[in-house]
Amino acid sequence: MTNPLPLGQWLNAPRPDDMPVAWLDDRTWTLGQLRHDVTLLVDTLRQQEGERWALCFENSYLFIVALLASLHAGKTPVIPGHSRVSQLEEQQSLFSGVLSDRTLDFHGKLVVVASSHQTARHWAPLPDIDESRFVELFTSGSTGTPRRVIKHIVSLDREARLLADRFGERLTGCSVVASVVPQHLYGLTFRIVLPMALGLPLHAAMLYYAEQLAALPHDRHYLFISSPAFLKRLDTELPAPPVRMLISAGGMLPWCDVATTAGWLNICPDEIYGSTETGILAWRHRQQDNVPWLAFPGVIFHQEDDACRVTSPLIHEAEGLQLDDILHFDSEGLFSIAGRRGRVVKIEEKRISLNEIERRLLELDGICEAAALPVTRGGRQGIGALLVLDEAVRQRGYMQDKKAQEFAWRRALLPWLEPVAVPRYWRIVDEMPVNSMNKRVYAQLEELFHENS
Repeated sequence: MTNPLPLGQWLNAPRPDDMPVAWLDDRTWTLGQLRHDVTLLVDTLRQQEGERWALCFENSYLFIVALLASLHAGKTPVIPGHSRVSQLEEQQSLFSGVLSDRTLDFHGKLVVVASSHQTARHWAPLPDIDESRFVELFTSGSTGTPRRVIKHIVSLDREARLLADRFGERLTGCSVVASVVPQHLYGLTFRIVLPMALGLPLHAAMLYYAEQLAALPHDRHYLFISSPAFLKRLDTELPAPPVRMLISAGGMLPWCDVATTAGWLNICPDEIYGSTETGILAWRHRQQDNVPWLAFPGVIFHQEDDACRVTSPLIHEAEGLQLDDILHFDSEGLFSIAGRRGRVVKIEEKRISLNEIERRLLELDGICEAAALPVTRGGRQGIGALLVLDEAVRQRGYMQDKKAQEFAWRRALLPWLEPVAVPRYWRIVDEMPVNSMNKRVYAQLEELFHENS
């Protein structure tokens, strides 16, 4: 289990046609069916103009079909990070068309991908995927504009090898289930690339609730790919499923949730630190609080004043990348994470651009100024919006029907923002607090959201 196949060999390597690849309910897809479905889509894509195709899927098996077909057809898979039609319309310049498992109300070019239920007969290996090929992902940049991230296929292969070397035999015989989507690098790496490289069957649907995890059949052993947000919502009164290994990434996992999860599943989570831009950087396995992070082989951190730059075999740029996080190192090179820099925050493991929220707020009728910031209430974090309204909105009686207006704002923002990015807390002010340099004073903004304010 320590010799993963490179992505370009997932289909072409001499593995048996009846090897299970994915399952959903009573349906199981085999490698032979995957070879057939990919070949059909390759033929379709070769007849389509345009090189860049956005992948918008709920079914992970069909996502794999689209990913492989795009690459074998010489196209570039684009992973926009969402499937919101309004935002896909706005971002049409980023891709030539959309591949999806649903009939979207999308005005651009759309190819709906389905499984043919057939196995390839006399299957001929597909053209090799050149090592220079890559996948494009988009993530929230600090300016609010989606940031393009290039992931070379060779980097995805190296990442799978690092994980196989770290976790090795613990993965043998596991089936992979997940509460994260393949629309971000964490889900792409752990839910798609790792199981395909190691020949592990994967669940084609995402788990949204603890009840779904608890209801998993007991005729398998599972590798569960989770987020801290999911683990925070566990119902430990449910019967524990046969999870052999649990990986958590995408955000900080509080120690209390580690302890609760371990008490229920009788295993401690393996935590991964990294980002879409960098790939995996470090790992830890806590059986007590305050255990530091250990870097993966080849990952080197460089301190630069109050910032930290990292180089790694997974980072294409020779100069490395600057991190959004503040890291504190000990004498042995292990580190802890002290917080985040800039205007990107993480809420329920999703990177939220405060600048993007402010930009969307300012597009709404009647809002003159807007400030967005994270607000913590009862141990739960959400977004607070501080607004300056124009006179017309004030005269329409906002103060007389605040709840209706806030609901209307939320509804107007949902087509553009992740649900966790839509503000939960609202404050209206006559003017935005600024200092003598006309800069916003965020300490003053935060005071306006104190629970007794």
